[in-house]
Amino acid sequence: MRIIRDYQFVAKENRGASAAIGNFDGVHIGHQAVIALAQAAAPQAPLGVMTFEPHPRAYFAPDAAPFRLTNADARAHRLEKLGVQRLFELPFNAALAGLTPREFAEQVIVRGLGLSHVVIGANFCFGKGRAGTAKDLERFGAELGFGVTIAPLVLAGDGQVSSTNIRNALSDGRPRDAADMLGHWHRIEGPVIGGEQRGRELGFPTANMSIQGLHPPKFGVYAVLIDVLEGPHKGTYHGASSVGVRPMFGQNTANIETFLFDFSGDLYGTPLSVGLVEYLRPELKFDGLDALIAQMDKDCAACRDILADL
Repeated sequence: MRIIRDYQFVAKENRGASAAIGNFDGVHIGHQAVIALAQAAAPQAPLGVMTFEPHPRAYFAPDAAPFRLTNADARAHRLEKLGVQRLFELPFNAALAGLTPREFAEQVIVRGLGLSHVVIGANFCFGKGRAGTAKDLERFGAELGFGVTIAPLVLAGDGQVSSTNIRNALSDGRPRDAADMLGHWHRIEGPVIGGEQRGRELGFPTANMSIQGLHPPKFGVYAVLIDVLEGPHKGTYHGASSVGVRPMFGQNTANIETFLFDFSGDLYGTPLSVGLVEYLRPELKFDGLDALIAQMDKDCAACRDILADL
C-alpha cells in the first residue's frame, strides 16, 4: 500500500483511484462497506482511501478529551489488510479546512488526486463549515467528471454502526460488542516503551504502551490477543493487559501494560498491536504485593481459558 500525504504533488501512477472518503476511525464494518463499494464501482482502478491527519475534530477542538479509536499507524495497518492500494492521508490544516465544497471537489479530488470515482457515507459533509453534503458531491461529480456512490448507513444488532457507539461500548467494558461493530477486535497499537519494571519484579514482565490521544477503554484487566509486528519475535500471542493508572503504585498517567503468555524476549521499541477480547475486572488497590500477585495469577488463568477457544 502506498501512502500519499500531499494532494498537490501526486505521481501519475497514483492517480485514477476509486476511493472511499472519510475519517475511518476504527475502520468499522460501516467503513469496510464503503471501501468495498469503492472497489466494486471501478474494479480495474487502484483501490483508494482518502482520509485526514490529524482528525478534523482534533484540529477544530485541540483541547477536547481524547476520542480516537485508532492512531494513524493502526488505521493504515487495518486498511492495508482490507486490500487498500492507495492511502491518501491528507494533512488537515487551515488551507484544507478553508476550501469551499466546490474548491474541495475541483482542487483535491480532480486536479490534485485525479480520482476516477469516490464513495461516501450518506451523512458525509465536506468543505468549509461542513457546508457540502453527499448530494452536493454527487452533483459536482457529474459536472467535473468523476463518479460518486453514496453508501447507506450500516446497522448492527439494534443500532447504527458508528465510531461513537463503539466508543460507548469500550467505555462500558464491552469489547465484544465493539468488535461486532468493528468487524475485528479493537486494537491499541504502538511501540513498547520503558516502564518501572515492577511487573518483572513481581514475576509478570509487561510490555508497556502509551494510550495518549486515544479514547480510553474502561480501566481494568482484559484478555487480549497480541501481534508483535516486527523483529525476531514477530507473531501472535495470548496474554493479559491492564489498562489504567496503576492505583496500587500511585501512578496517574494512563497506559496499557501487557503480559504475554509463554514469552521470553526483549520488546523495547517494538511495535505491538493489542486486541481487547474480554473485560475481566476493574482496577483495584490491594493490601499488599502478595494479594496483588495472587490476583494476577487468577487473572492470567481466566484469560487463558477465555482465549483458548480463539
